[in-house]
Amino acid sequence: MLRWSGIALLGAPLAALPACSGGYDDSPDPLSAMATAARSDAAAARAIGGKVARQIAELRTAQARALQQEVDRANRPAAPAAKPSPAKNMRALGKRLTSAAESAVELIPQASRARAGLLASVAAGCNAGLALDGKLGSPRTQRFPAPEVEELDEETVDALQQALAAEHASLWVLGLVTAFLPAGYDKGLRAAAAEHRERRDATRDALTSAGADPVLAETAYATPKPVKNPNSARAAVIAAETDAVTAWRGVVERCDEPELRSLAVAAMCASGARLTRWRLEAGVKPAALPLPGAPE
Repeated sequence: MLRWSGIALLGAPLAALPACSGGYDDSPDPLSAMATAARSDAAAARAIGGKVARQIAELRTAQARALQQEVDRANRPAAPAAKPSPAKNMRALGKRLTSAAESAVELIPQASRARAGLLASVAAGCNAGLALDGKLGSPRTQRFPAPEVEELDEETVDALQQALAAEHASLWVLGLVTAFLPAGYDKGLRAAAAEHRERRDATRDALTSAGADPVLAETAYATPKPVKNPNSARAAVIAAETDAVTAWRGVVERCDEPELRSLAVAAMCASGARLTRWRLEAGVKPAALPLPGAPE
């Protein structure tokens, strides 16, 4: 839920959703292989050792737990897990995170709405982990093309309106905190604002093409605490990015259109990485959220 009062996608574009068939699905569950891979990554990170690697171990352990819960719920046969590439250093560990994110994104087109939300959070969490340290590599740069949609149901429109409201709020906050943060933050703030403007415009265009009236920006928004200094400024940005990633997971879970899911996953991955950087600056733990956007 948005706190505000009044308020690049990984890989190729998502393919079209297949038609659903009735009855029990007894095909191998790909999430079982993902859970196995997450446990393997956690073990590799613990073997590497060090502060950042320990954080990756905790992140992947939390993801493995969430994935296994869904596997147990579905009660389908396990899918064979591929042998992971060796991970004896931080860069190799980062490659595993990138691979895990890509695997999650690849499964989203065929996933149910609930599973798609979980997979999107896993992908965003892996991107968040990559932002912990440059030795892991870099988080994937996201792109936000405007989806071409002609008709959307009321539930999807509502989810998009909430995401658009979160984008409006994020842009307002980024403008507000500029006056309270040192000049060294200026470049990052400009990049974040450009990203949120792109997301706002894509969402607004999607709503307009579907015949809906996009929600307008408010003149001001209520931050968790009054912004008076660098600490409260960082807290406001963290709250805005948290609300944004939560709203975009809501889009994933309330739509079936592949292009909309692609936009939402890209937004979640981008916000996940930015959240890590801001949480690092603010000293918030854990710095990288394992499942950005997921209910607490």
